[in-house]
Amino acid sequence: MKVALGITGCIAAYKAIEVMRGLQKAGISVQVILTRSGAQFVTPLTFESLSAQNVITDMFQQGQNRDIHHISVAQSIQLLAVVPATANILGKFAHGIADDFLSTLYLSNPAPVLLAPAMNVEMWNHPAVRSNVEILKGRGHYFVNPEPGPLACGMEGEGRLASVDVIVARIVEALRTGESLAGMRVLVTAGPTVEDIDPVRFLSNRSSGKMGYAVAQAARQRGAEVFLVSGPTALKAPSGVRFVPVRSAAQMKDAVLQFYPSADIVVKAAAVADYRPVEAAPQKIKKNDNSLTLQLERTEDILAILGRQKKGQVLVGFAAETERLLDHAREKMARKNLDLLVANDVSAGVFGSDRSTVHILEAGGVIETLTDRSKMEIAGKLLDHAMSVRKRSTAAAQSGE
Repeated sequence: MKVALGITGCIAAYKAIEVMRGLQKAGISVQVILTRSGAQFVTPLTFESLSAQNVITDMFQQGQNRDIHHISVAQSIQLLAVVPATANILGKFAHGIADDFLSTLYLSNPAPVLLAPAMNVEMWNHPAVRSNVEILKGRGHYFVNPEPGPLACGMEGEGRLASVDVIVARIVEALRTGESLAGMRVLVTAGPTVEDIDPVRFLSNRSSGKMGYAVAQAARQRGAEVFLVSGPTALKAPSGVRFVPVRSAAQMKDAVLQFYPSADIVVKAAAVADYRPVEAAPQKIKKNDNSLTLQLERTEDILAILGRQKKGQVLVGFAAETERLLDHAREKMARKNLDLLVANDVSAGVFGSDRSTVHILEAGGVIETLTDRSKMEIAGKLLDHAMSVRKRSTAAAQSGE
């Protein structure tokens, strides 16, 4: 295991030395990245002496340009931790500013990120900082929040760097989570499907694809091999996933059935059209003074097919409802032979939002309600529950139940 430890300009920078030592005791290799401001508080020599590795202090550091260094570091680590994380670095990360090695590494890094902020209490509570924190949490980054107490500036309040033991424990926990799906295959569907009426018009729905893409990203960050089958969206596929673009419900069914037999976990977050035109017009339908009637037929129910063919996969469905949310969710879960179901009320127009309120159900009922959470947070919780189901199923099979 290898962690990149970023150290920024804050009086608490000296505590990063003990964080590094704690990680080394846990058997974790540490690559230190010291920003120019961080080097005003602690020296590269201290970290080099204790880590027996070169400390990166500059984007174009002499002797480290044989390859594209920020890329090679990003590909070699399992976690990027920034201890302490100043308001400045949170702002850079949140808005994609890459003007030094640490911020450029952040943009190149596919691994999980952990941030331990430390700053003046007024800075920590400033709306700009709080907004940046929410942006970064929305990307699924781990936070070790600052603690209340006396600050170096003489003020008192929340802003002190969390204790070294807590930070080290959270880094170790994040590393374990980051490998929790290693060796597993996760199949995710996302977005809407599109059913053509004619060469110009089509039937579709309001799904943005954000939930499915968040699940794919979270699964990849946990070490899984991820297959993302997606209808048309405006989103970029997460790094490292196998991306399969489709358009119609029929195309999605074919792609899903191709990957389903070898999948361990299947998350069907796509909003698949229930109906399609019996026959799409070959030319644009011209308007006239008469009414237009479309003859529709049912599309195949992909989730029901998967439920019937299930052979050890953990199958997760979604239910977007406008009334009797939990009643409809429980009925759908039983009818389609699902292991888990995520239910949310879409009557308030939540499509396209980065946050949601959902209920996660198992056969016995609701196991967790997540209120106003980012979709990355929901994705993480959902994968936790999917792994729990898988472990129970494996244990039951081994015991012969």
